[in-house]
Amino acid sequence: MTWTQAYTPVNHSLVLSAAVAAVPVVVLLAMLGLLRVRAHAAALAGLAASLLIAVVVFHMPARLAAAAAVYGAMYGLFPIGWIVLCAIFVYDITVYTGQFEVLKGAVAGLADDRRVQAILIAFCFGAFIEGAAGFGTPVAISAAMLIGLGFKPRSAAGLALIGNTAPVAFGSLGIPILTLAKVTGLPAQTLGAMVGRQLPVFSLIIPFWLIWAMCGPRRMREVWPACLAAGLSFAVVQFAVSNYFGPSLVDIAASVTSIISVVVLLRFWKPSALWRFDHDDGGWARPAFNDLRGRQSPLNVGSASVLSGWMPWVILSLLVFTWGLPQVKGRFDRVALSIPIPALDGHIVRAAPVAKPGTPAEEAVFNFNWLSATGTALLATGILCGLLRGLRPSRLVRLFGHTLRRVRVSLLTIAAMLALGFVTRFGGLDASMGLAFAATGKLFPFFSPLLGWLGVALTGSDTASNVLFGNLQQVTASRVGISPILAAASNSSGGVMGKMIDAQSIVVAGAATEQQGQEGVILRDVFFQSLALAVLVGVLVLIQAYVFPSIVP
Repeated sequence: MTWTQAYTPVNHSLVLSAAVAAVPVVVLLAMLGLLRVRAHAAALAGLAASLLIAVVVFHMPARLAAAAAVYGAMYGLFPIGWIVLCAIFVYDITVYTGQFEVLKGAVAGLADDRRVQAILIAFCFGAFIEGAAGFGTPVAISAAMLIGLGFKPRSAAGLALIGNTAPVAFGSLGIPILTLAKVTGLPAQTLGAMVGRQLPVFSLIIPFWLIWAMCGPRRMREVWPACLAAGLSFAVVQFAVSNYFGPSLVDIAASVTSIISVVVLLRFWKPSALWRFDHDDGGWARPAFNDLRGRQSPLNVGSASVLSGWMPWVILSLLVFTWGLPQVKGRFDRVALSIPIPALDGHIVRAAPVAKPGTPAEEAVFNFNWLSATGTALLATGILCGLLRGLRPSRLVRLFGHTLRRVRVSLLTIAAMLALGFVTRFGGLDASMGLAFAATGKLFPFFSPLLGWLGVALTGSDTASNVLFGNLQQVTASRVGISPILAAASNSSGGVMGKMIDAQSIVVAGAATEQQGQEGVILRDVFFQSLALAVLVGVLVLIQAYVFPSIVP
């Protein structure tokens, strides 16, 4: 027996229905950002609100709502929570063995200036990890690296979130674009090319925006050559690869080019004035990290080489990239377990115009791909790095247990956040909000990216947002007389700006920087920046739709 979603259950009014559907999101954001409630409590309150509204207002059967919440919690723990746990484990290994001390010296050898370090780590290196893995990995890794280099936790979290924007649409070897093509039936090459004619503008802007947010416009102008080198090189390669080769290797090629460009620039240029944080002497204040028996962990970096400091991150990059290759992932997926969720799989039908007539019922299959998951690549990185540094297996097990205890509340929060997201998705609440955006007529090109932004803010994934709203974008575009290619691509381009405020990313950033309980502060730091960038994408798409329509491939 199936249940068909209803998108206007409140007096058959789209506006009223969308307003009610937004209540769980408002509860979550208000408790986090205004009332400063701890993230896990806010997430549980938002989940309760979503269940209540889905069942009482949207008439979702209670058993389906409960099953959706369980499915979301499972997905929150795996693969998202698994990535967070294993990313922090890699970081803990490098702290315990002293390799972060060496890394600090290596990065400082390239640039003592904190602004240049932020560009290299949060933007350039984060984009590489996004291209290879995605799903929260770049935020966790970049934030942890910045903390290890001496950045303040709050600053590290915000910078990692802002930096993880421009590459998101082509993350995980192009999965968001490939998924968008599957949902809409439009060519992946064409969709990728259109996104590649939108995002390069923002790839150029983001390094400047990053440093402006970090220390203000005057300090940003002092390092404009580094911002320009990182952003321009990334933007040019992003455009070229997406338009002439395809979506899969866009981020990998663009990020490597960006890193090389900044490193080469630093051979001939240095900032005129060195900038560090207040009371920052350029050294690294090593985090308190006692061994598991309460004694200070051993640290001997006198004989360590620069190669030793970079070794964990080189291994991580190689393993994550290898894990993401279709051939490797396909082989590893042979041992994956596909578990249909009882009472949910095949029981919910999306209605027009959100879905095409005759669209099959929604699948709800938990894919336990324990070997091919990105988190497993991170776990392998941590184990390999520990063994190479002479740690015994028993010590690695105890260190992993230490990491698990440290992030247990964050894992609970992620599970509750994803449960909320899945209830809104399967209950049709998100579609009701999306239809409200789509009812804007000739202004739809402006609101089209904002719809993608909303989708990512709700689901935590550009891929999920494309699944959710891709077809709606295409149908609405045809009705208002603009290109379906433009609208569908704009869903992905606008969605990347929502990545910095989705609950999943906020919790990951909080866990990576040991700011559990401060997620509301992190959210307030980046919310209006996320919204401002999404609005700028809307302005760009509006211009492309009516002033330069020939730009659409």
